[in-house]
Amino acid sequence: MKAVNPANNRLIKEYPEHEMAEVKHIINLAQEEYHAWRRVSFVQRAALMKNAAHVLRKNKEKLAFLITQEMGKIIRESRAEVEKCAWVCDYYAENAERFLTAEIIETDAGESYVSFEPLGIVLAVMPWNFPFWQVFRFAAPALMAGNAGLLKHASNVPGCALAIEKIFKEAGFPENIFRTLLIKPNLIPDVIGDRHVQAATLTGSEPAGAAVAALAGREIKKTVLELGGSDPFIVLRDADLDKAVQTAVQARMINAGQSCIAAKRFIVVEDLLPAFKQKMAEKMRALKVGDPQDESTDVGPLARPDLVRDLERQVEKSIEQGARLLLGGKAIEGPGNFYQPTVLTDVKKGMPVYEEETFGPVAAIIPVQDEDEAIAVANDSPFGLGASLWTKNIEKGKTLAREIRAGAVFINGMVKSDPRLPFGGIKKSGYGRELSHYGIKEFVNIKTVWVAE
Repeated sequence: MKAVNPANNRLIKEYPEHEMAEVKHIINLAQEEYHAWRRVSFVQRAALMKNAAHVLRKNKEKLAFLITQEMGKIIRESRAEVEKCAWVCDYYAENAERFLTAEIIETDAGESYVSFEPLGIVLAVMPWNFPFWQVFRFAAPALMAGNAGLLKHASNVPGCALAIEKIFKEAGFPENIFRTLLIKPNLIPDVIGDRHVQAATLTGSEPAGAAVAALAGREIKKTVLELGGSDPFIVLRDADLDKAVQTAVQARMINAGQSCIAAKRFIVVEDLLPAFKQKMAEKMRALKVGDPQDESTDVGPLARPDLVRDLERQVEKSIEQGARLLLGGKAIEGPGNFYQPTVLTDVKKGMPVYEEETFGPVAAIIPVQDEDEAIAVANDSPFGLGASLWTKNIEKGKTLAREIRAGAVFINGMVKSDPRLPFGGIKKSGYGRELSHYGIKEFVNIKTVWVAE
């Protein structure tokens, strides 16, 4: 398994893969560990999870460099990702016991209550774009609930995968309660089919999610899926235009546009369209593309060469179908997987940048007549992860938010994940929720206990 630097496509390191016999051994060790771990008190678990937060912060520079080196995120964003992982560890250390306290229900019994108990081993199939955050937002609640975790990470971030396992060990967690499996996708069916593995969670593409859901469904095992997104960024007639444009650029360009919840379709009422296009193109043009380890860089490389080719196809075909190029539109020649910050306007239904998820620095501006058409276009997508809505009329914004089919709507703000709020989507963006008290209850047995008088 190879780690390749996407800024220059040079090999960083090659890692040996686990054979299936070794995978089975790891699963058996995790199962043995789980039987003891599920009985460990919340106080003890919380102390270890606090330790994990400390280990993350203590090693922030080293871990941030690893993220940047393996998948190309600019170093400022990599540091922020490590810090956010520490936050989610602290959050569940401080709140897990309260979230999972038995719920007393008054019935005809002498006593009746709902108990929240761990399931066992949970497999996490995780992507490369937020190689630490995606894992920790699963692992922190899962471990605090008393489960064991197995990580099958993306094959281009093996160093990150092993570093996460090491963090939990250094924090004092039991040796086998969280393990990394360096395996190819073809071994995932065997892992899900193992009798000790009780559930699976996946963050990634729609095809990957469908495959894991089908495998788990065949085994009748619980799944949570967080898949792709083509998030709308809706700018209404009464929006604060300057703030909207500033946030639009940030929301599109985070992680070089490689984020499921990055704004991708900019739906703008025609009254504001000329000014919005001009201001957005100006700000995008000012972004510095380059070495992700350079503190002054705004946009780093894409994680793999095939992602550049996908963007080229989407942009070129959309232009052939009538989209107008305001800025960019080309891969950058030279070493590394760089693509120009790109703005397309006059985008219409049927074009790839309207219909598909664009995973890179490409903004598609879609003109609409009014707010009714804006909501219709926002919902005209197979995805439903997040949405951003811009208006000075907050009450109208809250009313319109109810009409948007998405897992989250941010009014006058950028869509983001927060440990305190549930995160997930609908439609082909997946199902289930991560984070908040909702997330920790995804992988527990919600058990009714009824006691006679």
